[in-house]
Amino acid sequence: MSLISQTDPDIILFSEVGGANKEFIPQLLDSLKAIDKIYYGETSGQSAGFISKYEIESQQLCCFPDDKGPIVKARLNVGGNTLIAYSAHLDYRYYECYLPRGYSGTTWKKLDAPVLDVDSILDANRMSQRDEAIAAFREDAKKEIENGSLIILGGDFNEPSHLDWQADTKDLRDHNGLVLNWDCSIMLTEMGMIDSYREQYPDAVKYPGVTFPSANKYTEISKLTWAPDADERERIDFIYYYPNAAWSLNTTVIVGPEETIQSSKVKEKDSEDPFIVPTGVWFTDHKGNMATFTIKIKTDK
Repeated sequence: MSLISQTDPDIILFSEVGGANKEFIPQLLDSLKAIDKIYYGETSGQSAGFISKYEIESQQLCCFPDDKGPIVKARLNVGGNTLIAYSAHLDYRYYECYLPRGYSGTTWKKLDAPVLDVDSILDANRMSQRDEAIAAFREDAKKEIENGSLIILGGDFNEPSHLDWQADTKDLRDHNGLVLNWDCSIMLTEMGMIDSYREQYPDAVKYPGVTFPSANKYTEISKLTWAPDADERERIDFIYYYPNAAWSLNTTVIVGPEETIQSSKVKEKDSEDPFIVPTGVWFTDHKGNMATFTIKIKTDK
């Protein structure tokens, strides 16, 4: 809650809120209200969640509504514009960006050698349900786009972006010389969605935008890493938006500790990424994203 007070966002997209505490959203709303911050939200029953300063006209599970990749869809009115916000927590299984690093993305165990065949890696990656979730999102969002709605999609994708695995990064972060066109980011790019962080910071070398694993001084390093002998640092948390004349992207920034975890050690900041560093307790092994937009007020003539 201290981070919400620090950053004062209008809309918050949550991942991993479907644990033992099924009342996380209403309890959070009550706590925020106690400090005179009014947000709206509903329990989704899944690991993706959503709250907003704008009243929610409707909320539903969509685009693969199960526990292997839920997406929560909320409809808002912002300045007379219909804004559709999709909060995603995609399938964590078959995390195959570990294969080039010499780890299994299913058992998390160290392999005898890294897997360096691109087709094999992508085939294994497609065993997850992430691409099915994004395919369903595309179908749903297409209808909303045709109606002129503003579209935003954010959350934990559990899959890298192809923009971070090209020739300029092939020898960084244990990519082992590979160029990989990861499915979900390709699918979103092909439909016209814009990766807000890469839109503002296209240089993936200077601005890697790593969101996992985040250093966290409140947690043992062994609980933050799944590939303890590798450089597993990756950008897997995103905010995408669809271009529309009614809005424009202003800024994007990484939210969380500046340090990361590399080969089971805390790695000091070694990039030019902009950060909002939390003043309170950091509560996760990921970092977040914050994007700000200007939205034109829609007036009827």
